[in-house]
Amino acid sequence: MEMPVVNRCEATSCVYNRDRRCHATAITVGDLSHAHCDTFFTTAGPGGDQETVGRVGACKMYDCRHNVALECQAPGIDIGYVQDEADCMTYAPA
Repeated sequence: MEMPVVNRCEATSCVYNRDRRCHATAITVGDLSHAHCDTFFTTAGPGGDQETVGRVGACKMYDCRHNVALECQAPGIDIGYVQDEADCMTYAPA
């Protein structure tokens, strides 16, 4: 199984974000009740690998139609802001 790509990330204050692209090797989405990017992190310096395209490593949103056994099956996801939180905008209740 290939991990889905993070197509676009609007969480520009995240250490893994450069030019609205995620550079974390893998992100985790959700906490059983909210589809936020659990990998979102802010600090003074950049993180991740500039050559890496972010992917979804795990998804804790059981009720998402793209979720199979806590693995995202969407071809790719977008991260954006909902009420000041970095959320998976591809999340869709089953």
